[in-house]
Amino acid sequence: MSEELKIIVLDGDETGQELLQQALRVLSPEVLSFEFQIERFDLSLENRRRTANAVVYEAAAAIRAAGFALKAATITPEGANDVGSPNRILREEVGGTVIIRTGRRLPGVSPIAGTHFPISIVRMAVGDAYGAKEWRDGQAGSTEEVASRTERIERRVCRGVAEHAFRAARATSARVYGGPKWTVSPVYEGMLKEELDAAAERHPDVEYWPVLIDATYAGLITGAADAPLVIPALNRDGDCLSDLVLPMFGSIAGAESVLLALDESCETQVVIAEAPHGTAPALQGKNLANPLAMILACGALLHHAAERGDRRCAGASGAVYEAAMEVTAAGVRTPDLGGHASTSEVVEAIVERVGAKLRG
Repeated sequence: MSEELKIIVLDGDETGQELLQQALRVLSPEVLSFEFQIERFDLSLENRRRTANAVVYEAAAAIRAAGFALKAATITPEGANDVGSPNRILREEVGGTVIIRTGRRLPGVSPIAGTHFPISIVRMAVGDAYGAKEWRDGQAGSTEEVASRTERIERRVCRGVAEHAFRAARATSARVYGGPKWTVSPVYEGMLKEELDAAAERHPDVEYWPVLIDATYAGLITGAADAPLVIPALNRDGDCLSDLVLPMFGSIAGAESVLLALDESCETQVVIAEAPHGTAPALQGKNLANPLAMILACGALLHHAAERGDRRCAGASGAVYEAAMEVTAAGVRTPDLGGHASTSEVVEAIVERVGAKLRG
């Protein structure tokens, strides 16, 4: 990649925007000790409505060119004639097909079900139950009324999920665990299983435990997480798994979410990092929201920039992750993690540690 890193920053709504602003204190040239560019787009609900989503398409074009983006949580309005989800537009415009969310042990925070090793969910970002055609036949409200849905998945997306699951497992010495319900749906869900099996042949050094999705859920709470896990999943299964796995480590706010757009060789072309939680309107203006997920999203973005060839980002990414865990271990935590620190106090402590690590 070119010498000059450029990051597109996507502003959002409510507490999501407040946390982005705090995270940018870490993601600054002064703290990281090297120069890079930041270009910002206002994806707040107000501005999306004002521009009729034009700003989202402009942001997507900038992301395609830069390759890296950091996004705040945004509001998706419920009205059918409103601006809808900016995440959907961004995914479609940048060609995002894989989402990775990693839950990890937070020092000093008790996990659920004895979960100590990291668990990454690698899921489809498009297709499956989301965007499926739906309709109803028969008299509305009668016992004869039938609801139908036509779902669709693509082999290229299955291949991307499978390949990145095994690559992630190899990089973290993890086990690829889980899979779809291929016994009940050998044609539809079986496509992902086929690609997982093929990826296992390409990566014989990675431990592979293919398990049906229902058994995967059971295994997570009955001892299967006795090693680092990477769980590949269909879109809806992965969405549900993320909502289960992340709180197992104490808080959904302790993990980042990364959207990847891949080329035909499954190499990453675009990365959009964000926190997996929403805009948390009840916490707006209180300076109490947990900033870890947004800060870890910064670390993830730097990690992917390092993988794309920017060596400066490797040390910076490690410093961000290490500082976040060290501050948590030191007891500087927001109330959701049993602490008494404010958002800004947690961020200030992390900024100080990141700077000290990178200065030497």
